[in-house]
Amino acid sequence: MNRQDTVLRLILVEESTDAAEQLVSQLRNGGIAARPSRAENEAQLEEAIADQPDLILFNLATTSISLPATAAAAGRSGRDIALVAYALSPSADQIADAFRDGARALAVCDRPDHMQTIIAREFEALKMRRSVRRLEAALRESERRCDSLLDSSRDPIAYVHEGMHVRANKAYLDIFGFEEFEDIEGMSILDLIAADDAGDFKALLRRLSKGEKPPQRLNLKAQRSDGSIFDAVMEFSEATYEGEPCQQIVFRQQALDPNLAQQIDELRSKDLVTDLYNRQHTLTEIERAAAAAAGGQSDQALLLFEPDNFKKTLDTIGLGLTDLLLGDMASLLRRHLGESDVAGRLSDQNFGVLLTGRAADQVRQLAETLRHAFEDRIFEVGKQSVTLTMSIGGALITEKNAHADQILNQAQAMLRMAQGEGGNRVSLLDPGAQDKAEVEKHQRWLRLIKDALANDGFLFHYQPVVSLHGSGKAFYEVLLRMKGPKGDITPEHFLPIAEQNGLLPAIDRWVIANALRLGAERERQGQPTSFFIKLSAQSLDDQTLLPWIAQQLKNARQPGDSLIFEMPESLVVTHLKQARSFLKGLEQLHCRFALEQFGRGLNSFQLLKHVPAHYLKIDRSFMVDLVRSKETQDKVREICEQAHHAGKLTVAEFVEDAATMSILFSCGANFVQGNFLQEPQAQMNYEFGS
Repeated sequence: MNRQDTVLRLILVEESTDAAEQLVSQLRNGGIAARPSRAENEAQLEEAIADQPDLILFNLATTSISLPATAAAAGRSGRDIALVAYALSPSADQIADAFRDGARALAVCDRPDHMQTIIAREFEALKMRRSVRRLEAALRESERRCDSLLDSSRDPIAYVHEGMHVRANKAYLDIFGFEEFEDIEGMSILDLIAADDAGDFKALLRRLSKGEKPPQRLNLKAQRSDGSIFDAVMEFSEATYEGEPCQQIVFRQQALDPNLAQQIDELRSKDLVTDLYNRQHTLTEIERAAAAAAGGQSDQALLLFEPDNFKKTLDTIGLGLTDLLLGDMASLLRRHLGESDVAGRLSDQNFGVLLTGRAADQVRQLAETLRHAFEDRIFEVGKQSVTLTMSIGGALITEKNAHADQILNQAQAMLRMAQGEGGNRVSLLDPGAQDKAEVEKHQRWLRLIKDALANDGFLFHYQPVVSLHGSGKAFYEVLLRMKGPKGDITPEHFLPIAEQNGLLPAIDRWVIANALRLGAERERQGQPTSFFIKLSAQSLDDQTLLPWIAQQLKNARQPGDSLIFEMPESLVVTHLKQARSFLKGLEQLHCRFALEQFGRGLNSFQLLKHVPAHYLKIDRSFMVDLVRSKETQDKVREICEQAHHAGKLTVAEFVEDAATMSILFSCGANFVQGNFLQEPQAQMNYEFGS
C-alpha cells in the first residue's frame, strides 16, 4: 500500500489549540497515523483544503465558521473529503442537525474509543471509495477494450440478458443474416433456435433464470433470419454488460464431430508431459473454488507438491529423461485422487491438487499418504533407478481466504516452510485454526507474565543518558526484559498482553521497587544514580501508587530525584487530569517527570502549562534526518531554546552517530541517549564524566 494511503491528512476545525492537540493524541494512541493542520476560520480552512486533506474534523461548538460552510468549502474542492463532526455529549437535535448540514458521522469527543472508531471507520470508508473509483475506471477501460475486441472478433458473439439480446458483434449478425444490431436488439434468442430444439432450449433458459450454471457447450440446430437451418455449437460463459449480469454466448457452425470437439477441448486444458491439467486450467479451477468458498462451501483445499533436491535428481538422470520422470510422478499422484479432485502442473516440477469434499483431517491424511507414496516409490527412468522425497504445502479454502491469489500464496508459504524444515514433510494451513492458535498463544503469554511477576522473572537492561555539558552524575534509562527459555524477551512481545489484562500497574511496581534497590546498592558503592522509568497510563488511575512510592523511597533510603518517571506526550494529553494529579504527588516526593516523544503535537509547549515536566525527551523522528535537514535542525534548536527559557532540561534520544551528537550540542540539548554512546546492556558500566 502506498504510504500516502496510510497517513490520515486531517484538518481540525477547532478554536482551542489544547483541544486540537488532545484530539490528535487520541488518534495516535488509537494507532491512527495523522498529519494534522488546524483551521479557526473560513480563510484558514480554504488554505488547508488546498493541501488535499482526507478528513475534516469539525467541533460543533465552533463559532467562527459553521458546519454548512465547512461542508460547502469541502464540496467546492471537488475532492472526496470525509466531514466528521464532534461534540461533548451531543443532543439528539445536534446529531440530526449535523447530518442534515453535511456531516458523514458524529463522534463524542470525551469518549476516545468512540472518536478513534469513528475516524478509523471513515478513513477506511474513504480509502474504499477511492479504491472503488479506481476499479470502476479500470473496469470502464477494460469494457472499452473488450468492446473493441468484440467488434473485431471473427467469432459470432452475443450478450443475452433474461433471454434477450443486449449486444452482438458483426460476425454474429452475419451468421444469422442481419444487417444491424437494431434488427435483433430486444429479440429473444429463442427466436434463433430451430423448432426441433426450441423446447429444450426454453427449459434451459428457465433453469438459468433460477440461478443454475449454464453448460459450457450445447449442440443444437440454429435458424437464420431467412428460415434456413444449420448445425451449431453454443458456448456459454457468465459475464456482465453495463453492470448487469448476463450470458456471453458464442455461436459456432458445427464443423466437427461433437466427440472430436470435446477431445480438442480436453487437449487444450492438458499438460502434454504429465497428462495433468495445465497451469491455466488449474488456476481457473482454483478461482472457482474460491468463489464457492465465498458462497459458504468449506470442504475444499489446495495442495502444492515439489520434489526435494530435484536438481540433484536431474544431474543423475539427465535432462533428456526428465519428462519421463515427471510423467511417472504425475501417474503416482493421480492414483491417489478422486474423480472430483483436480490435479495440474503449475511449473516445471511444481504440481497443484485442488481437493473437494474432504474435511481438514482427511486432507492432511491424504497429503501424508502421498508423501509416503513418493518416499517409498523407486522410479525406473531409462536405465536409472531413482528415489526422491516430496515436500507438500497446502491451505484449506474457507470464507476467510476466498481469493485465488491468497490461497496460492498461503499454500506456497506452507510449501516453503516444509522445505525449510528439511523437506519430506507436510505443512497445512487451516485459517480457522489460526484464530484458536492466537487465543492459545495469548494465554501462554499471560501465564508467562504472571509467573514472571510471582517469581522475579523480569530483568533490566540499561542505557546511559549522558550530559553534553560535562556533568559526572550517572543517569540510566531502565529497559524492561522478561527472562525466557532461549534468552531475554523484549517488551513488545509481552507488554501488549499485559495491558489487555490489566497487569501493567503490577509490572510498574516491580520496576520501581527494583530500580530503588539498585539505586541503594549504587549509593553504597559511591555511585549515586538516577533512573528514567517508563510509567504506564494504567498506573495513573491507581490511587495507592503515590503512597506506595513514598514508602519504597523511605525503605530504600533513596532521595526522590533518583527516580525520573517518563510518559509519552500523547498519553499525557489523553490522561491530562490523572497526569496532573500524579505530578503534584511526585513534587511532594521530590521525584522528577519526563515527557517522551516531545515535539510531535500541534503545540507541545502548551502542554507544559498543565504538566510542569522537568525533562523533555525530543521525539526520535527529529533524529532521522537531523544531519541532512536544515529545517529539522532549526526545529530542534527552537525546542531547546524554548525548553531552557521554561527551565526544562532536554534529552535527545536515538542518537546513532557523531555528526548528530555535534549538531545536538550546537542546538543546546542538555542530554543525549542512543546506541552511538552505548547500546542497552545488562550491566551499568558506562564511564560518566570521562
